[in-house]
Amino acid sequence: MEQIRLVATDIDGTFVHADHHYDQVRFHRIFEKMQQANCHFVVASGDQYYTLRDLFADVADQITFVAENGALIVDHGEILLAQSMDKEAVTKIIELTHRNPEIQMTMCGLKGAYCERGAVDQAFFDLTHKYYHQLSWVDNFANVDDQILKFAANVPSERTTEYIQLFQQELYKHAEPTSSGYGAIDLIIPGCHKAAGLKTLTDRWQISSTECMAFGDGGNDIEMLQFCKHSYAMANASAEVKKAAANHCPSNEEGGVLDVLEEMW
Repeated sequence: MEQIRLVATDIDGTFVHADHHYDQVRFHRIFEKMQQANCHFVVASGDQYYTLRDLFADVADQITFVAENGALIVDHGEILLAQSMDKEAVTKIIELTHRNPEIQMTMCGLKGAYCERGAVDQAFFDLTHKYYHQLSWVDNFANVDDQILKFAANVPSERTTEYIQLFQQELYKHAEPTSSGYGAIDLIIPGCHKAAGLKTLTDRWQISSTECMAFGDGGNDIEMLQFCKHSYAMANASAEVKKAAANHCPSNEEGGVLDVLEEMW
């Protein structure tokens, strides 16, 4: 196997257990060895940067975050890239949300994330807060003063495919839907996904995709798994994701990512 110079991992359903925890002692032991080998550790997630930073608080300034599904890249505490959804796309998404009250929407910005009063309840806000630690109530998305990175939609799980098709039709060329499964759909800037974020980093660090390793479980990981030669789908991943990956590994509940990394380092 070629020398691995970059390891990218999704978080929910991949790196952390269902309770959003991971074996920190084991990870730090592996991470120290990765640093000695000059291998970059990249957290690539649809989650908010502030949430991901809290998850890796003790090493946050020593690793790289590709957050918000690729819209925000922070390397060792420095913002390298912050994408901006155009105003027309933002307006179209807000209007579509208001026409379809079944959609529970979170607006994701550079300063923080936002839920609309009256559109979702406190229970949804509290659940969303687990993934977006910087989260605020607003009266209307249209009045938010922030650089918008993406939108995160929650729809009935059994209607996920139906809503993906709706978003594709209604937001053509303005935003792309990508799903991590279970009714969660991110609306992202076209072409702005995790693999695009990794490409920015490999260009910066002069690393080949053949020197990259990635782990994922959801549909929003597919481009990343295809980009990295040494890709792993979790045992709990969908069939589509497993097809996109070169290898498989144990589930997130079994610590599959750390199992593979421990074999390397």
